[in-house]
Amino acid sequence: MNRHGIVDVIGPEYLTANIEEDEWSYAKDAGNLGKLTEALGGVKPHHYKLDRRFVDKDDTGTYTVIVETKQEFVDSDSEQLASYLEEEYALHRGAKVIAILANTNDDKIRVWKDEVDDDHLLPGETVLDCMAHYKKLFAVDRQNDREAVMRNTYALNEMLHKKDIDERNRSQFVGTCLLFVKDEVEKRCSGGRVNETTRKKLAARWSQFTPSGIRNAIGEMLENLLDGSQNKQIKIQLLNRDVLEEQHIKALTLKDWLEVLSFILMKIYRFIDSNSSEGQDILNLFFITFNKYVGKADKNQAFTPDHITDFMTRLTEVTYKDRVLDACCGSGSFLVQAMVHELADARYGHTDAEFKELADKIKQEHIFGIESEEKAYGLSTTNMLIHGDGNSNVEFGSCFDLKNFIVGAKPNVILMNPPYNAKPRGIPDAYKKEWTSSEKNGKSDPTKGMVFVKYLSDIAKAEKWEGTRLAVLLPMAAAIGTGTRLTKMKEELLQDNTLDAVFSLPSEIFYPGAAVQAVCMLFTLNKPHFDHATGKPRRKTFFGFYKDDGFIKRKGLGRVEQFDFNGHSEWKKIEKEWLNLYRNKTVKAGFSAMHAVTKDDEWLCEAYMETDYTTLTEEDFQQTVNDYLAYLVKTGSVYEA
Repeated sequence: MNRHGIVDVIGPEYLTANIEEDEWSYAKDAGNLGKLTEALGGVKPHHYKLDRRFVDKDDTGTYTVIVETKQEFVDSDSEQLASYLEEEYALHRGAKVIAILANTNDDKIRVWKDEVDDDHLLPGETVLDCMAHYKKLFAVDRQNDREAVMRNTYALNEMLHKKDIDERNRSQFVGTCLLFVKDEVEKRCSGGRVNETTRKKLAARWSQFTPSGIRNAIGEMLENLLDGSQNKQIKIQLLNRDVLEEQHIKALTLKDWLEVLSFILMKIYRFIDSNSSEGQDILNLFFITFNKYVGKADKNQAFTPDHITDFMTRLTEVTYKDRVLDACCGSGSFLVQAMVHELADARYGHTDAEFKELADKIKQEHIFGIESEEKAYGLSTTNMLIHGDGNSNVEFGSCFDLKNFIVGAKPNVILMNPPYNAKPRGIPDAYKKEWTSSEKNGKSDPTKGMVFVKYLSDIAKAEKWEGTRLAVLLPMAAAIGTGTRLTKMKEELLQDNTLDAVFSLPSEIFYPGAAVQAVCMLFTLNKPHFDHATGKPRRKTFFGFYKDDGFIKRKGLGRVEQFDFNGHSEWKKIEKEWLNLYRNKTVKAGFSAMHAVTKDDEWLCEAYMETDYTTLTEEDFQQTVNDYLAYLVKTGSVYEA
């Protein structure tokens, strides 16, 4: 980009120049070269004529963008830029500076914040943007702090427990309160800043309400956010029932409301920049954390952990161009995670204005969900609203009754965790023709959830979708089952779709909810697994033994992410290895295998991988013996004495 183009993008009204050709001389700025040398502590500068300098001042400070242009910059050019930055600080103390190297032969740039070194390089800044964008990089009132949010989330849960807020309603309640706080800050606080002044201002306002007045204000906020949304009245009714009119929430005093809202403002919302992809991720983590606090009646709920939804979203390589469907969306974690990934991908290589246009399209046209259970549907509504998607395409009902919705969505990525114990009466007769009477009238789906995959597979085939990727969580029984119903289902799936991979996941992945062990299966829909000429698998399937995700169980907290001595997530390192093994189809003892499978084979890594005996312990041996004995008892091969 030429220099005139650079000025047009950042803003000609911010350009400062004191010598010819719109350039900036720090020597002239200081008075002369001698005075500049004096300001630099007696060190005479080699470079003091900067190509372009932009300045904006407001009540939050002075913001400066310095740009050095080259036909094609090299790494060593950063030293020249660093010298200009030093001169800027010497003559304009307190300035907040963005430093940019820019090519004139193309649009390549490199951007630093505060200092020109590796630690302050901003790798995500790949396109030149306006002054307002660079000012936003210095917003300090709301910075992402995952550790603070999670620590305070646990404290908030304890607070709500003491206030007698039912465990089953906490996620919905805190999500709604966060929405209210977010709306209040945006409407009543300049620039959306969150500090002690903000707290005092909002606390004074909220103190004028009665408890019913606060609930009414929240209700009005929800009405506005859901304006134009799919199934607005159903959503409002559910939110009223589970939040605003719930007896324990109606019993909250004004003091209780002030304590809860102020805590969420200062201890949660303050540490989340929802305009960033990381902030969106933390929002999701905050919301679904409360799904861990379930009552005994909800132990069959299998809410997908956030890190597993992230893994499956990365596994399917979601980009901002994809249309994503979750046909059994529950609280909406897959939808939110897909949206977060799409927004992050859209931000890369686009200006703020371009990103906003793409973000609107993503939220309105790329995310589709279906949920049949009322409470979960209410949770998904709140979850999507928190992430700024008030008009989300999430339908209430059974996916089996909403074929036209699915066809209209035309997804090229499907992510889901279907119910493993779905009632047979809710499954279409077309899939039960060969079922026995006891199976049709039984308490749960004999296909262990695979009928949901078959249903979507049939739609993909009928609609001639090409390359649609489907990642699904299923119970381990679906992978190892050899009964008539499961074998038949596997056969039918492989006739039309390719089984790309199966991953054995940690044994207690849903703890403290459902106790079932799960696997993740990855299919390419409408692409037969077998070669028609030979009748053999066209390629080997990748199997991953991904049982250690770096999480540990903590009483009252569920499974908790662990960090190393430097504060780096153990999970992030593990996830990277999991993905690399799959993408490169690497066979590693104790971790992965490749095998060509049919309907008669076990779809499980344990059946094919080599064991890494160097890591085995006596405890591992004993656990394996115990697991095998439990399996024999369960299948009736042996009986307990």
